[in-house]
Amino acid sequence: MAKWDLAIGLIFLTQTTVGILGNFSLLCHYIILSFTEYRWRSTDFIHKHLIGANFLALVCKGVPQTMAAFGRKHFLSDIGCKLLLFLHRVGRGVSIGSICTLSVYQAITIRPGNSRWAELKVKAPKYIVPSIFLCWVLQMLVNIIFPIYLTSTLNDKNITDKKDFGYCSSVRHDKTSDSLYGLLLSFPDVLCLGLMLWASSSMVFLLYRHKQRVQHIRGTNASSRTSPESRATKTILLLVSTFVYFYTLSSIFQLVMSLFDNPSLILVNVAAVVSVCFPTVSPFLLMSDNSKVPKVPRLCFAWRRNIRPPCLMKNM
Repeated sequence: MAKWDLAIGLIFLTQTTVGILGNFSLLCHYIILSFTEYRWRSTDFIHKHLIGANFLALVCKGVPQTMAAFGRKHFLSDIGCKLLLFLHRVGRGVSIGSICTLSVYQAITIRPGNSRWAELKVKAPKYIVPSIFLCWVLQMLVNIIFPIYLTSTLNDKNITDKKDFGYCSSVRHDKTSDSLYGLLLSFPDVLCLGLMLWASSSMVFLLYRHKQRVQHIRGTNASSRTSPESRATKTILLLVSTFVYFYTLSSIFQLVMSLFDNPSLILVNVAAVVSVCFPTVSPFLLMSDNSKVPKVPRLCFAWRRNIRPPCLMKNM
């Protein structure tokens, strides 16, 4: 095994392991909270689906890429290759849809109650569940054509007319068809990115204006303690900015790969590493906000039905 293959294999293995453990830890928080009197928030539903999308992206991309980097390239059938890449695309799409829904929802809820958004602010929690399920259905429909041109490398004898991606390969076809299908795949992502940028800019503006008002009324030292809404908003802004960074970087690599008839294995591996960076990092960003995801040692269980733990009174 070459040194480069060993290095990229260790990177894939570390990235996949850390990502799965991080998402599993976040999932454990919600499992533990289900045994308490914790008052579930509307954003918790989005977080759960984001965890599911992260698992799909990590398992369906990180695991086969790790095996391919360590020399096990011919281990998937055509159906397995198509299914894994389809699920990875769906997980990636639901991830961007979840972040978009989360940022738009937070941008609406932090607005003042006497603004023109007051009516939508009351109805916003009702739209979360249908919005997330719409993301799943839309991504399944958009990506259903994606696996058609993919084949396994298990039985490939003539790879001169195919692009090799390690454990899978794709048939080269007309550039016009590639461009049209690329626009179809990119449209939901571009729409979500536009909504995220709008929501993020509006949240930054509202936080800045609120900070200026507080400093003007109470003095400069009054804003040293941030509210839970401000902490949650800052966490979402960090989540959105991280996603936009990795998504943009991944899109650049995908564009470069599409320009080559047979991209190099180094380019393929680097693009794969970048594509699973956000599912690896996002659970740690969410767990960094103590107001949204309480730490396990701080949780209290309701051992008696008629007694409410003091630590859970703060969540009410």
